Amino acid sequence: MATDSRPGSRPGVVKPRRFRPRFHWELLVCGVRGHELIGTDAAELRAEDAAFAREMRGQRWHRCVRCDSWLPFPPPRDPERRYPPSRREIELPLRGRPLRDKILLRLIAINRAAHFVVLGALAVAVLLVASHEGDLRDLFYAILGAIHGVFGGPTTETGGSFVHRIDELLSLPSGELHLIGVALVVYAVVEGVEAVGLWMQKRWAEYLTLLVTASLLPLELYELAKGVTVLKVVALVVNLAIVLYLLFAKRLFGLRGGAAADEALRERDLGWASLERTSPEAYSAA
Repeated sequence: MATDSRPGSRPGVVKPRRFRPRFHWELLVCGVRGHELIGTDAAELRAEDAAFAREMRGQRWHRCVRCDSWLPFPPPRDPERRYPPSRREIELPLRGRPLRDKILLRLIAINRAAHFVVLGALAVAVLLVASHEGDLRDLFYAILGAIHGVFGGPTTETGGSFVHRIDELLSLPSGELHLIGVALVVYAVVEGVEAVGLWMQKRWAEYLTLLVTASLLPLELYELAKGVTVLKVVALVVNLAIVLYLLFAKRLFGLRGGAAADEALRERDLGWASLERTSPEAYSAA
């Protein structure tokens, strides 16, 4: 492949005219998984391979097709093929907006999966209390009496408050406990459905998550007004961030152009056209 000594043709040496600071999800993924390089096992490079590999001044450079980093590699001593695979044979990794959305939606999915586990455990506990209230009440007071006897006095204020809450739960009628348990089961199922849908990046799951999360914000604000704790503040901030991301970044309910605009932006960051826009030649011509 011919060598081009012009500064604008050298990978990574052209400085953009405008500096736009932003978080690079591609670098995060490459830091975890490693770079996506093409043609490192090829004996020769062609002009058509310049989008991801080229030779200059006796040095071969390979471009990560995810994060756009150019890395120097010597030609392979025992090449497995004569040329790199054609573009039709290459499956490009996600980058740009599609990669960002995949990471964020899966983080939200993990959050919802944790909710599913916690709510499911609570539902089982409440239904067990409802079905065996008498036995659990006797066991609770037996444990409380043993603690009182060992330590020779009443429980602490914090412990007393916790004990009082358990006593209130055990004092509820069995019918009310069953209703609470069923409600927790339904909520856990909804959270589980959200988790699966978001992990698979389904649009309906984004709507479901937005509606459920937004409906709980007034309750979280009410709980925060009753008493501020770190856990309550963190939960409110996380849920607010989820609502804002889904509403504005994912353009739900037609905001900022809706699904059509979101899909157009995603398509812009996919395929070879995205790589061509960030090539050294494109930067030098800007």
